[in-house]
Amino acid sequence: RAHLRLCLERLKVLIPLGPDCTRHTTLGLLNKAKAHIKKLEEAERRSQHQLENLEREQRFLKRRLEQLQGPQEIERIRMDSIGSTISSDRSDSER
Repeated sequence: RAHLRLCLERLKVLIPLGPDCTRHTTLGLLNKAKAHIKKLEEAERRSQHQLENLEREQRFLKRRLEQLQGPQEIERIRMDSIGSTISSDRSDSER
């Protein structure tokens, strides 16, 4: 019985009871705890769903960025190789 009372006191600290309640019955406290747990579970479910959506969007944007950078990167590499050919041609002609 003392353990139950201690647990109920701990529960009062954890559960938002509101300013209008000064004395709580055990049943009322347990019902509020149940409602609070459901609210937390729903918030967690929404957060998980949002996280999955953001991860999916991030993967899409990374692929899109790679697509957009792809041709430029190939062009830059080609220009670098042309530039190095030109500079090596110049060094050959300077000899």
